[in-house]
Amino acid sequence: MSLSTPPKPRTGYYRPEMVRLPRLNFGRRLARKFFNWIVRLIVWLFADVRVTGIENIPPHGPLLVVTNHLGDADTFIGLAISPVQAEIVSKIDLREIPILGSLMNIYGVIWIHRGQADRRAIRVIQEALAEGRLVALAPEGRESVTGELEEGTEGAAYLAVKANVPILPITFTGTRNQQVYANMKRLHRSRINVTIGQPFRLPIAEDWRESVHQGTQMIMQTLAGQLPNEYKGVYKV
Repeated sequence: MSLSTPPKPRTGYYRPEMVRLPRLNFGRRLARKFFNWIVRLIVWLFADVRVTGIENIPPHGPLLVVTNHLGDADTFIGLAISPVQAEIVSKIDLREIPILGSLMNIYGVIWIHRGQADRRAIRVIQEALAEGRLVALAPEGRESVTGELEEGTEGAAYLAVKANVPILPITFTGTRNQQVYANMKRLHRSRINVTIGQPFRLPIAEDWRESVHQGTQMIMQTLAGQLPNEYKGVYKV
């Protein structure tokens, strides 16, 4: 990683009581359908999205979805294009933002404390996978500050190895905040490309720590393999 790249962020507090698996009751299912309808409308108005590999999304889980993270639009685009709902893992810092935090709680996300050994979040994600749900997260651990793929953290590989579930790699290009918000101000649709790779499993060795380390490299290299050269970042060959 470049010496100029700042360290990964760390949540300045720990509130495990806020981390829970969203209950899929009638009210939440209805709220999600409404949110998804609004999101699809916004995406249609402000983005020209080209999707490759939509057939690679399975109809059900358990499945761990891993993505690169270039900007705010990544989540919206993912919600708009996916035929299957996934549980979203999001930094708990967003919960403190007025209105946005409340809307995310209504939708139901899995909050995570970044830069910490968030055992509560790990247990909740494992519970979701055990119930056959799809769980989506960004193994970079933050929105890229370079506009390219950053070094991956080991959380995604740990979860995949621990739960022994397949991984679905999804990559975005054209979703950087500077580009998307500038286009929105000009009422210009951003050209966004989404590539959905084939699901794969991580090999599990006797030494699980080595499995997690090698698995992290495999996840990040798979994401890099779906991106144009200028987006590969630290995984550029």
